[in-house]
Amino acid sequence: MTDNSPFLAARRAYQPRQPRVLADLTRVAVRADAAAAPAPAPALAAHVPRTANLRLLRVSPGAEPRRRELPLRVGVVLSGGPAPGGHNVLWGLLDGLAELSGSDSLVGFLGGPGGILTDTARILTRAELELYRNTGGFDAIGTGRTKLTTEADFAACRRVLETRELDALVVVGGDDSNTNAAVLAEYLAEKGSPVRVVGVPKTIDGDLKNEHVEASFGFDTAAKVYAELIANIARDALSTRKYYHFIRLMGRSASHVTLEAALATRPNLAIISEEVAQRGLTLRALVAEIGDLVKARSRAGKDFGIILVPEGLIEFIPEMKGLINELNTALASHDVDAVPAQLSPAARDTFASLPAEIQEELLLERDPHGNVVVSLIDTEKLLIELVKAHLAAEKKAGRYGGKFGHQHHFLGYEGRCAAPSNFDADYAFALGRTAAALVGAGASGYMAVVSRLAGPRADWQACGAPLTGMMALEERGGKIR
Repeated sequence: MTDNSPFLAARRAYQPRQPRVLADLTRVAVRADAAAAPAPAPALAAHVPRTANLRLLRVSPGAEPRRRELPLRVGVVLSGGPAPGGHNVLWGLLDGLAELSGSDSLVGFLGGPGGILTDTARILTRAELELYRNTGGFDAIGTGRTKLTTEADFAACRRVLETRELDALVVVGGDDSNTNAAVLAEYLAEKGSPVRVVGVPKTIDGDLKNEHVEASFGFDTAAKVYAELIANIARDALSTRKYYHFIRLMGRSASHVTLEAALATRPNLAIISEEVAQRGLTLRALVAEIGDLVKARSRAGKDFGIILVPEGLIEFIPEMKGLINELNTALASHDVDAVPAQLSPAARDTFASLPAEIQEELLLERDPHGNVVVSLIDTEKLLIELVKAHLAAEKKAGRYGGKFGHQHHFLGYEGRCAAPSNFDADYAFALGRTAAALVGAGASGYMAVVSRLAGPRADWQACGAPLTGMMALEERGGKIR
């Protein structure tokens, strides 16, 4: 990051606008909200008894300035896929720690949580982080998707964190990453460790949302990048007037990216996974609806268009969701060749109806939890093939006379490491300073949260939300975890 192109120089010159409450961390108070109910996690209480009933922490202006006598020693890890604004979290975190206690560096674990297990890290100084301010990517320390699952994993983390004499670890990531943070916080509390753990919400998918987390950093930037690319493709479609472009967008568990991009670009159709599930649309019914759109446009002389497809759509279609659940269970204990025989008759029929390429994708690629890797399933290609067959049948029946040219696209990595928008630059920096305030207050098992994001930056509010209050049980690799 030593190069200084005009673009980088301009981005580094931008000074994030901050909420009033975070203007001077030596004068803030971090207090439990007595009016807020404890985090409701009855199903999880047996697993995380020490952190299941934490109360919401509110960051508010304090009376007297306070500064620690000794600098806080804090480690940080970037986890999961990159998201625009990650470097500003690091910058904001160290900026806040320096203000609170005179800290002049962070311990950055390299390559994600795996870097903690192997004690692979480097020191991040304020001078170095200045070079990364307002830039995209996670390249300052890299990232990874290592999942902490075993007693040995947590023991190794504890050993590394305590050997380095860290006061706290800040985990920047999405739902799986913050699950790591929550369970590690519980483990360290159980063992009497002095190390605290604080999470920061990150994901371009925008699916880390609840009553406290209004948005994760990176979503705003990614949605804008995808919208620009979709608009370019739409202009091409209007220019050539011969293709339907099926564009798959990031977002396995939620369709926020697809909806945001659709609001910005007005495609001919934006499929929203949650609506598909709510309506109980089968794959056949969904294909018929797309076919009706194509036929209607063809009658108007328009054999072209834009159709947006959320990445996780296939899991929201009832029969496909059932098939995937059965595959996850069967693959946990059987070889691939034996899996079809383990399926129920309905799931077997659904599987047999899919193109061979999609069948292979469902069987061969697994994530670290043993589940189907939905992001690698070419749902847009599946829809194209099924719509093509549907329209051929309609043409044979005399109900369609147009041409169905088609192109497919997947917009994913294009948006993950873009330079953050001013909103994400401001938001991520504020999240970093909020994490610093929580660390300074001795909090553990919390996520740094900044709310009232639709209002002026000065009025944004900061708090610490209990991680266990955001957790739920889920089937992973055929087991409830």
